[in-house]
Amino acid sequence: DQIIRFGTERRIPSLFWEAEATERGGTLAYGVNMTRELGRAADQLARVLKGAKPSELPVDTSTEYELVVNKKAAAALGMAIPGSILTRANRVLE
Repeated sequence: DQIIRFGTERRIPSLFWEAEATERGGTLAYGVNMTRELGRAADQLARVLKGAKPSELPVDTSTEYELVVNKKAAAALGMAIPGSILTRANRVLE
């Protein structure tokens, strides 16, 4: 939140890796969906707890990323987000 406030006060757009930062006033976020990633980690843990050897589990890497745009935050900075970005965004906060 300090970084968001700092950027807003100085009219600097902000880019974060977690979507929740845009909900708190950040301009953009591009990264993995943490809820999905925690679920995948829980699945791996469950396999180990059921007896699987960690060394025998396949490497699990994120393949899906999400782009979240906060149009209100951008407008407050005097920015217009290009339509090409808005059409690619998974979520646009008005």
